[in-house]
Amino acid sequence: MKIAILYGPSDLRMEEQPLDSSNLEPDEVWVRTQITGFKIGTDRGNFEGAEQVPGAPDYPRWVGDSNLGIVEGVGSGGEDFQVGDTVLSSMHHQSEYVVKVTPDLVKVPDGVHPEDAVFGNLYSLSAHCYHKATFRPGENVAVVGLGTLGLGAVAVGPLYGGRIAAIGNSDLRLEMADRMGAHGLFRSDDPELERKLDTFTEGRGIDLVILTANPWPAYRTAVQIVRTNGRVAIVSLSGRGEEQLDFNPLSMEYFYIKGISLIAVCHTDPDLYPALSSDTGQRRHRPHLFSLMAQGLLEPKRLVTHRLHYTQIAEPYEMALRRDKTMMNVVFDWRDA
Repeated sequence: MKIAILYGPSDLRMEEQPLDSSNLEPDEVWVRTQITGFKIGTDRGNFEGAEQVPGAPDYPRWVGDSNLGIVEGVGSGGEDFQVGDTVLSSMHHQSEYVVKVTPDLVKVPDGVHPEDAVFGNLYSLSAHCYHKATFRPGENVAVVGLGTLGLGAVAVGPLYGGRIAAIGNSDLRLEMADRMGAHGLFRSDDPELERKLDTFTEGRGIDLVILTANPWPAYRTAVQIVRTNGRVAIVSLSGRGEEQLDFNPLSMEYFYIKGISLIAVCHTDPDLYPALSSDTGQRRHRPHLFSLMAQGLLEPKRLVTHRLHYTQIAEPYEMALRRDKTMMNVVFDWRDA
């Protein structure tokens, strides 16, 4: 099988590796990849050689975690899957794979477009930002950072009952946020940002900020604009690849005195009652998001700017390294690999 391997900063190679698909274990399935999706922020950091995320593999390493494929073979214990099923997994940019059946491997319902489904994991993480931060319908939500995750948060917010302010540093990304349903569009470098958000919320303030951008200035914007006793859901890797701080991220002015809650969007939702199953956290949101996609209410494919053959895989990494704002959702076609 073919797989993209990152051997070091800016050293991404396509190589052949052996794959035995003829001797499946009872809990294994064999999947042939159709398309994969590109995760701009995380993969850019790996590609440029930013500090290693704890627990992440070192070089050489695989890349990508949004893989849509067709089941080609099923082990004797894989009753939940059949040959021909379309499945979404967290597997990498590779042409095929054999994997154990886990909750990370999920069937895609009929009626969901492949270019929507391939972003199901990423949009589930966007949705998790709301649940982890105990979002309530009717709240004012500001999304700071308009990459894939941020625009996902913009898209699901109105469907959950939020009033969404999109905050970014690119007019092109703000236009994308408008297409995905944002109720208000704001430049992060606008000196009148706080006043304009006060007008936008009719004086109520921003109840929840979803922070998806890594740079410290984005963090500072988040804690500045959230109302007293508000919440900041942090799905970014704040400070990764940044210079040393020129301000205190836990300044009394913005943290203690305002009484805000900083919430790491990781692990499971905070449940008021015992969970019904172990399938909590980000994964629990996928069935609902798939249903919204099937109904045409949630369409990540509207933001696909680049459809590339798998042999062109290095191109979006180079564009991400240049911070090219014209690129958003990218899909790689593996069907002839």
